[in-house]
This record gives sequence, structure tokens and C-alpha cells, in this order.
Amino acid sequence: MALEEARADYIVYEIKPHDQPDWFRTKVSPLGKIPVITFGGPDVPPDQPSAESVKLFESLPLLEFCVDVFPEANFLPADPVLRAKARAFIAIYENYVNNPFIDVLLYRKPVDSLLQGLERLQAALPPTGFAIGEWSMAEIGVVPFLARLFFYLEHDIGNYDEEGEKKMRDAFASTRFARLRKYVQEASERPSFKTSWISDEYQVEIGQKVPLFQRRAV
Repeated sequence: MALEEARADYIVYEIKPHDQPDWFRTKVSPLGKIPVITFGGPDVPPDQPSAESVKLFESLPLLEFCVDVFPEANFLPADPVLRAKARAFIAIYENYVNNPFIDVLLYRKPVDSLLQGLERLQAALPPTGFAIGEWSMAEIGVVPFLARLFFYLEHDIGNYDEEGEKKMRDAFASTRFARLRKYVQEASERPSFKTSWISDEYQVEIGQKVPLFQRRAV
């Protein structure tokens, strides 16, 4: 999303999390982290990464990198208070939603911590608009993950326990998270989101092929 917002000149090379080629781990991302940006160096095919390029990974550092490299994209407003609020919104997601989401999605953990984290995130939103009112890096840092959270539940992708799955479905169908769902829906209309999301069919295909996402007998 950040590269699209910046209208950067870049090449996409798809690495499936469940089927990573050897060269990716040895030459690009030793821990298998995705997404990754290779920056600088000669112009080479993506599957032949140059030793001269810098390899960067982890979503939040990559976003901050784009903020620094593409100042003309206006990922952050000039107001220092709003800049801090945008980063604080991402921090709420990172500290209160991300790990509980992974625990629920992959390891059948109770959903209460996730729902409480989502309530905390929702409480940080203004009544309308985006996280700080105007579009900012906050949306890029949070919305793709929230969109997948709602999408995976809707399409039965994830190793949820039955009780937790029902509790989440009931919570999201009620007015409890109406503001958060509206926020994600509005942010998902952004062209940069649609380009990076690719399609619902693509998301289902990826979700169904990741072994950890599959329901497993207890």
C-alpha cells in the first residue's frame, strides 16, 4: 500500500509464505519474513537478488522506511500532534491486537483478549474518517491486518475453536464493532488497498494453502 500511495517505481515478486524458495531465505530473508523490500544495487531479476542491495523486512519498519524515502507522499501531516497520534494508533494495534489475532487464528486461543484489543483500537478512532481524521500511515499500518481478520472469519479461514468463532461472529455482527467495521470498509476503498489486496479469490487461495491456517483436531 505504501509503495502504491507513493507511486513508487517498483517490481513485485510474490513469495508464498508456505512455499518459499531456497534463494529467498539464503539471499534475502534468513528468517523467512515477508513482506521484504530490496533497495538499491543493480537492476536484476527479483529472483536473482544482488548482494549490493539492502534487504529490509518487518511491516512497520518498512512503512517507516517509505515515510522517510517518499516525503512527497504525505504519509504524515505536518502537525506533530497528529503525527504522534498516527504512530500511536499503529502502536495500539501492535500491542493489543496483533498477537491475540495470531493466537486466535492459528492456535485456538480464547478470543477475549482479541476482542478487548479491538475495542481499545476502536476507541482510538474519531467518530468519522480515518485514524487521525485524514488518511495517513496509520491506515497502511493497520487496515490490511484488520481486513484479513474480518475476511478470514467470514470465509472460514483459520484454526478457531468453535466457541471462540461463534463469539467473534456474534460480536462483529452486532453494533459492538460497528465503528471499526465502517473504518475498515472505508479504508478498503482506497485504490492502494485494492491493488495490494489483489482479489478476494487470491486471499482465499492463499489462506487455504497455509498449513497453520487449517483447522486441526484437538
